[in-house]
Amino acid sequence: MPSKRLKLSDKASLPFKTDNKQRRQALHVKRKRALDAQRRDERFARKKQEAKDPRLRENRLKQNVPLTLDRKRVWDDAQEDVEDGLGLSVDVERIKRQRLEEDEALPDGELDGKSDEEDKDSMLDGASADEDDEPIDENEVVSNPLPTPKQIRTATQRATSPNRSTTSTNLNLAPEALAAKFPTLFGTHPPPDPKILITTSLNSTLHDQASILTTLFPNSHYIRRTSHRYGHKFSVREISSFASHRGYTALLVLTEDLKRPSGLTIVHLPSGPTFHFTISNWIEGRKMPGHGNPTSHTPELILNNFRTPLGLLTAHLFRTLFPPQPELRGRQVVTLHNQRDYIFLRRHRYVFREKKETEKSVIGPDGKEVKGVEGIRAGLQELGPRFTLKLRRVDKGIQRGSGQEWEWKGKMEKTRTKFQL
Repeated sequence: MPSKRLKLSDKASLPFKTDNKQRRQALHVKRKRALDAQRRDERFARKKQEAKDPRLRENRLKQNVPLTLDRKRVWDDAQEDVEDGLGLSVDVERIKRQRLEEDEALPDGELDGKSDEEDKDSMLDGASADEDDEPIDENEVVSNPLPTPKQIRTATQRATSPNRSTTSTNLNLAPEALAAKFPTLFGTHPPPDPKILITTSLNSTLHDQASILTTLFPNSHYIRRTSHRYGHKFSVREISSFASHRGYTALLVLTEDLKRPSGLTIVHLPSGPTFHFTISNWIEGRKMPGHGNPTSHTPELILNNFRTPLGLLTAHLFRTLFPPQPELRGRQVVTLHNQRDYIFLRRHRYVFREKKETEKSVIGPDGKEVKGVEGIRAGLQELGPRFTLKLRRVDKGIQRGSGQEWEWKGKMEKTRTKFQL
């Protein structure tokens, strides 16, 4: 059925009920073409008006922002000691911003005089004093307390998330409670250069996939893990002990299901914590059309949309897997983008080139052209691998016996607008 806001032309107002099936089909096609023609005329007319007045297009784009689940995101009540809870969904950046605004709004002298004026309401008393001094005009128009139609916010403006989903993660906003609980991840000193040991589960067939991970994480080594009848079946705790004594900073264990990667366990050496992820949508670089070949250069790291205490903890874990100083000559970048508690990992090579005449300029998040780069465009070539991670458990130490700091449960996703990272 057509939309209610559209006014159909004479060609579109055709009867729908007829006994002939072919006649009904022909009428439906004719009516659909009339609707398409009307929409096209409205679109071209709007384009002419916006060409004369660019402000019309800006207002239209502001009102037509889609209401996604990210924009409807809800948060838990922010208390004073809420930042140390990994299971709470709170925006750390927003809490710190509110505290800074409160500290700036309350100077030292204002705190002393505030206690003397607590018993009276300054707004009511000031209003009554003004009313006593000025006479009341009977002809004065009383303002309407209800908001006008222009003051009523749209559904998009009432969305709870004021920030975009592509906001880069500020790693300097680590809560003090998390820094005290995980000092090796939130240390004040720069972390050491990573040295990663990669292995698989017992009798695994994921040798090629584990070798690909060695190209993704710099300074990493892959060692096969077997359960031969004459070999010793080392546990993850024993492997972690051996690796920490040999200077490794992290241990990655790749698990499989039906000969495909299904999970990734990251142990922060020497004593934890341990993060358990599930892997989905694993695609190797050689299976991507137009892919590139990675080099041995240290890539840049981009962490997007990690906002809660648990999200910041996960972001700091991935930060320890990459050297702090990338090699810009390689022009490689690894992106970890969190969206609805799914972490999408991508690796690209970028190149800067001149903008063609038929291409548009670079547009920022506000919808306006970015100044200074009018004649520059950036091209991307995906290198692979490409996969998606989902955090399932955070152990205090190594393996489940050490206790859990946080664990995913099925009922956590009952509210679709509440996320953990």
